[in-house]
Amino acid sequence: MATINAAFIGLGAMGFPMAGHLISRGHRVTVFNRTEKKAAEWVAKYGGNRAPTPADAAREADFVFICVGNDQDLYSVTLDEKSGVLPVMRAGAVLVDHTTASAAAARRLDAAARESGVAFLDAPVSGGQAGAENGQLTIMVGGDADVFARAEPVMASYAKAVTHMGMAGSGQLTKMVNQICIAGLVQALAEALAFAQKAGLDGNRVLDVITKGAAGSWQMENRGRTMLEGKFDFGFAVDWMRKDLAICRAEAARNGARLPVTEVVDAFYAAVQNKGGNRWDTSSLIELLR
Repeated sequence: MATINAAFIGLGAMGFPMAGHLISRGHRVTVFNRTEKKAAEWVAKYGGNRAPTPADAAREADFVFICVGNDQDLYSVTLDEKSGVLPVMRAGAVLVDHTTASAAAARRLDAAARESGVAFLDAPVSGGQAGAENGQLTIMVGGDADVFARAEPVMASYAKAVTHMGMAGSGQLTKMVNQICIAGLVQALAEALAFAQKAGLDGNRVLDVITKGAAGSWQMENRGRTMLEGKFDFGFAVDWMRKDLAICRAEAARNGARLPVTEVVDAFYAAVQNKGGNRWDTSSLIELLR
């Protein structure tokens, strides 16, 4: 595809390599990160440019990508009259939000973007830090279909699957489904592996067998052995999972869905935090069962 001018706001564990893949595809990229040192590290590794504010990064961009922490972070870098991206983005440019945020935030930004003559997509990602580094993310997208068609080839720079899910907010709702699934899967895996150890089985041999059967999952293949070893220094922290589950629970309260298992697992994650595991990987649920 043709070279674009892109801005990337937020260089955390996910955004740092995602923005790098845009450079690798030949696009011109200007980055902003709240911690300037991280932006300088990114430029040193990939080239491109860094800007002192989100607005400065976005002024000349065809696409502005955002990957920050939560709804309030998102509003800060998009709507602020002095430093936000929306007041300065060119008419016809596309704002793509990769933050895992609420569907309400996506709808608010969609409305604000339309008022500014800017297109908007909510596009949360799944695949973890490894997926971002390897360009193998799954992206679920909400917004107008014609805007999605423009943005999909660019997002493919760091994704293996980019899927349009419907109107604005649909990407975030799909990500909530993803996180609800993960919460239950990780707890079940933790219980199963703790059971195997208590039963005197060789945990690694158990995994060799059951990953090939109906119980197999991404979590089992990628986190099973590290759970047995008590290693939890991966990219997606318990603090972030609790943030995501709070979004899921709030949406369920609004739409009437019942999430009994999710609520129990969220309480287990709170217990992990109480053990000092705020920055442990989400697979650390097994620590409560040792």
